[in-house]
Amino acid sequence: MAVTLSSIVSSVTVRRRLPLVGAVCMLSLGLSNLCPSLSLSSKTGCAQSLPFATLLRSKFGSQTPAKSVHTIRMEANNKTVPSVVVYVTVPNKEAGKKLAESIVKEKLAACVNRVPGIESVYQWQGEVQTDSEELLIIKTRESLLEALTEHVKANHEYEVPEVIALPIIGGSIPYLEWIKSNTRD
Repeated sequence: MAVTLSSIVSSVTVRRRLPLVGAVCMLSLGLSNLCPSLSLSSKTGCAQSLPFATLLRSKFGSQTPAKSVHTIRMEANNKTVPSVVVYVTVPNKEAGKKLAESIVKEKLAACVNRVPGIESVYQWQGEVQTDSEELLIIKTRESLLEALTEHVKANHEYEVPEVIALPIIGGSIPYLEWIKSNTRD
């Protein structure tokens, strides 16, 4: 029986897992930059230097990355500010939309991506819980993290909402300038 690419891509399992894979990759890349001891080569700062890179290569092929990898590191620049990516989970689409819009309206962030269809497994009050959630990926200034956290806590239905921040250590300078110009001082 031949399996077509379209049947694999359209499978519920693949569609449901892809946002979670992206979140794990983002967390992993952030952790490798925060904790150089996690990487095999602190020079690269990319996923290839993570301890599980060998596993990823064995699972997804042995292609080697392009020879010239260019990264833009954050440098002192009066057009940009230290920025962070913040992860917040919400119970459903409606809560995600409402919270994302209030964050952007208050200029606590320049952009909020809403990633539907994640499944969270966690300990709560001594029991393992599993819930469908939506992930908010928020781009903002580092200086707004405390105000953003308070806004999330005040407008979130969870008793202990997830608010996790990772530093942005580089990227597109025009995009980083855009974050600065679309958030409050």
